[in-house]
Amino acid sequence: MASVTQLGYLGVGVSDIAAWETFATQVLGLQLGERDADGTLFLRMDEYHHRFALHPQGDDDVRYIGWEVADEHALGEVTDRLRAAGTKVKLGKAAEAEARRVVGLVKFADPSGVRTEIFYGPTQSFDAPFVSPRAISGFVTGVMGLGHAVLYVDDLEESLHFYRDVLGMRVSDFVQIQREPGKKMRMAFFHCNPRHHSLAFLAMKAPKRLNHFMLQAQSLNDVGSTYDLCQEQGIKIARGLGRHTNDHMVSFYLYAPSGFQIEYGWGGREVDDNVWQVQQHARGSIWGHRPVPTPEPVGASA
Repeated sequence: MASVTQLGYLGVGVSDIAAWETFATQVLGLQLGERDADGTLFLRMDEYHHRFALHPQGDDDVRYIGWEVADEHALGEVTDRLRAAGTKVKLGKAAEAEARRVVGLVKFADPSGVRTEIFYGPTQSFDAPFVSPRAISGFVTGVMGLGHAVLYVDDLEESLHFYRDVLGMRVSDFVQIQREPGKKMRMAFFHCNPRHHSLAFLAMKAPKRLNHFMLQAQSLNDVGSTYDLCQEQGIKIARGLGRHTNDHMVSFYLYAPSGFQIEYGWGGREVDDNVWQVQQHARGSIWGHRPVPTPEPVGASA
């Protein structure tokens, strides 16, 4: 059965494109790509034309999610499954494919209304290799895609069925945390390649659909130096360094200019579908990931 193979790109509607440009390059270490006539700014983290498209209009939230498939045949098979499941699918026009720098795509909304795209044939830039504006070693992408995204959804079971049975993703595990007596928070984690999860979600009402996206650095030193940089520049850290129970990622969480969080990590666990068994965890972290007060920038007066 054809299925999506990786999280290919994220489109984000932002209210302050200038703040994002500085943040993405000087803090995250992403590389500026092209800028379209409408002001859309593309960000690179590997040989792909872009992994992020920042649109200078929006409510500081995810605007669309792009999932890659292998080829036109796979796109057709997944599209047929979507339609059989009752999902309204729109074939992307040539101009829309050009705007995403792909050969072909389809567009639809997931059960929570999140705009979703499935595409094939992404534009590659091997002739112009990725170069980070920061002194970091780069990011873990390739067949594992840009990283992962965590969303707030309307109904966990409905979303689980959609991403597993329609898009063909596989459940990695669940995290069920007892927040207070009688109230549990349950999250579902999905993979579509060796990355432990490319998507996770929880059913919760929230101001934004996007809880966070994750970037996986190639070196633990890159995570540490970025953590220090945030502290030195007074960039708000949501949760300090820690290690997760399910994917074993060593990471911390910082706030983006749009208000949602970004996980910056290293050392994620990988899935081998030949031996993997679905698990459940009662805690989110083995250690750490505790709230951190925002420090004053170095040199700031008392």
